[in-house]
Amino acid sequence: MSVKSLILVLLILSSAAYYLGRRRAFRVSGGKISRLHSLPSYYGLYTALWCGIPALLLLGIWFTFENTIITSLVVARLPADLQQLEPARLSLIVNDIRNTVYGNIVSAEAEIDPAIQTAAEYYRHLLGLSHALVALLVLCLAAGMAALKLRAIHLRHQARNSVENIIKIFLIVCSSIAILTTVGIVLSVLFESLRFFKMVPLTEFMFGLEWSPQTAIRADQVGSSGAFGAVPLFAGTLLISFIAMLVAVPIGLMSAIYLSEYAGPKLRTTAKPLLEILAGIPTVVYGFFAALTVAPFIRDTGSLI
Repeated sequence: MSVKSLILVLLILSSAAYYLGRRRAFRVSGGKISRLHSLPSYYGLYTALWCGIPALLLLGIWFTFENTIITSLVVARLPADLQQLEPARLSLIVNDIRNTVYGNIVSAEAEIDPAIQTAAEYYRHLLGLSHALVALLVLCLAAGMAALKLRAIHLRHQARNSVENIIKIFLIVCSSIAILTTVGIVLSVLFESLRFFKMVPLTEFMFGLEWSPQTAIRADQVGSSGAFGAVPLFAGTLLISFIAMLVAVPIGLMSAIYLSEYAGPKLRTTAKPLLEILAGIPTVVYGFFAALTVAPFIRDTGSLI
């Protein structure tokens, strides 16, 4: 079963759990909602959340480690001469095995090597076994949690508090991920910068007049020693900023004056929210759109002249 199909089945099971939980709340109250601690919809949400969330967590953890475990098992079945290759070469062999499994482009060596073909068949077998096993475990977990929480519903069960706590934990996790991601980006940039400045002096970077970062990655490659003077980058950034300000400042300033002092109420009501939405979009999105759409259009138009 594919991941999309499994998630769809989980959504259906969660919907069924919501209906059964709400129905169970009506039944234990004898049709008198006032006897319940919470509204029936909270009992349905409580059952649906416990049906879906643990199953989704198991699914996410499984597919996080699936590729690593299957790769280790496949590498352990490779011939001894392939297992003793250097890590970079072995990584290429593993990549050829995966490309063979998924029908992607593979190297000529992979097409004629029977060991890689055998490993690809074993990889495909393990992948199918993994998908079948995770589908069985996830569906059993979802059904079991739904049945367990249905039996836990009673008149004084605080379903609303439980649902609110689950949502609170979810929001805390989301905010923590955002914070940790930001911290990770900062630390990654910091450590890579420290590594860079161990090889390139700070004075050369700040005051160098040439930027040519092409260097040889391996000893057998041909490449220059590299030049990492950042002055051309600073100058290019300032030049682009100056040109952008020549266009943006007059248009933005005049648009603001017009909307504030001269535009009618109908136009201001429509244009102001639209401009605020456009201003809220990160500039890198506009740059990405321009690089993929505007730049090719201008290039193709110029070639027709």
